[in-house]
Amino acid sequence: MTRVFKVFVQFLLLLISHGVVESLILHRTRSSNSNSSIYLTQKEQWFNQTLDHFSPTDHRQFGQRYYEYLGSFQAPGGPIFLKICGESSCDGIANDYTSVLAKKFGAAVVSLEHRYYGKSHPFNSLTTSNLRYLSSKQALFDLAVFRQYYQESLNVKLNQSNAENPWFVFGVSYPGALSAWFRLKFPHLTCGSLASSAVVLAVYNFPEFDVQIGESAGSDCKAALQEITKLVEELLHSDARGVKNLFGAAKLTIDADFLYLLADAAVIAFQYGNPDVLCSPLLDAKKSGKNLVDAYANYVKDYYLGSFGVQVQTYDQQHLKKTELTEDRGDRLWWFQVCTEVAYFQVAPSNDSIRSSKIDTRYHLDLCKNVFGEGIYPDVDMTNLYYGGTKIAGSKIIFTNGSQDPWRHASKQTSSPDLPSYLVSCHNCGHGTDLRGCPQSPLNPEGDAKSCTSIDAVNKVRQKIIEHIDLWLDECQPTGARA
Repeated sequence: MTRVFKVFVQFLLLLISHGVVESLILHRTRSSNSNSSIYLTQKEQWFNQTLDHFSPTDHRQFGQRYYEYLGSFQAPGGPIFLKICGESSCDGIANDYTSVLAKKFGAAVVSLEHRYYGKSHPFNSLTTSNLRYLSSKQALFDLAVFRQYYQESLNVKLNQSNAENPWFVFGVSYPGALSAWFRLKFPHLTCGSLASSAVVLAVYNFPEFDVQIGESAGSDCKAALQEITKLVEELLHSDARGVKNLFGAAKLTIDADFLYLLADAAVIAFQYGNPDVLCSPLLDAKKSGKNLVDAYANYVKDYYLGSFGVQVQTYDQQHLKKTELTEDRGDRLWWFQVCTEVAYFQVAPSNDSIRSSKIDTRYHLDLCKNVFGEGIYPDVDMTNLYYGGTKIAGSKIIFTNGSQDPWRHASKQTSSPDLPSYLVSCHNCGHGTDLRGCPQSPLNPEGDAKSCTSIDAVNKVRQKIIEHIDLWLDECQPTGARA
């Protein structure tokens, strides 16, 4: 970093006369005043993106939202960290562990909202026909085009030409898969990628997801959850309205939708590093002879629908069918990607399942047909053929996973020199723990790991990440800034 800092100091003297330093300082000041505990910046910026990257004749464009944070940037030659946004509205650059890495490496941080989500709307309605340009393949080209656009705009801002800063790409979950796939498909545009909890394997039937929930829960909590599922299924036969009202989910007219909500509510505790929030009250209720269904209903209403903020309508197929355009329609959009590309059908295992057996393959296929119409089907074989699944043949991609995270079974968990893979192991290490810390709702400032039950496990993986980024940035040999 010493060499970069020297270049930065020398360049400062040159830039004073051009007024560039003032603009960088002003940006830094504005960013630091914007809800700094959760976001580095929430200042929206826009550029025109191509609608269909695979058509030589369709020249339509749409406005795509992005953010930049220059508070740690060592201009002109510092690296640029591209944080990929995913299947929800992207309202700023989160202040997770990436901000620590940005400070360490003197990096600018930019983040691009995924097409269709948030405010990056290509169309005024979300009909199935209008969703045909929503895919991971189009999203990867969005990132490539944005990368080129931003590099050129930065060169203009710094009054330099033909400069190429070293780029590094980050993502968690589906954006983690995009991070890996971006390095795979555009290796000349990034020095490397961090693919945190990256779901690179499209899975048609995914019973391993539920199996992991059982392992993460432990035998006693798992048994309690299984008993709850059995009791709720019985209540659906005798008093469906009453049991749905108990959980605050009366609007779910399809019983399987209701059972899916109950399954997801349990998943979220382990996925995001809060197992005790779920298991402790259930085990206490079991020990004291209290009603288990009531205890679980309190958890669902207070935590899952309450502090975690999930909306019941997300599970309502009638709601998912609606095509009006609003910023919170990520549920319909993500189901479209599930139903066309990746599936990840979280079906009940044939034996010893926690979730209801009604959550099966037919449930998912019927949902896809009911919500999007005939002919919608997840071609997972083609997706895995295109990207490689867990046999991805890229290089300089770091894969990280949390031990309690059910999604890790759709990630790459075997390691090689070019594709290192690390498992963060602890009682509450879940989805994206390396960047987000424990637990993860709400986001902890700078990915705080102090609440992880094994801080050393998190820090060891973070140190490996630093070593790889340091090495790969050094090997990248960018052309550097030229005035």
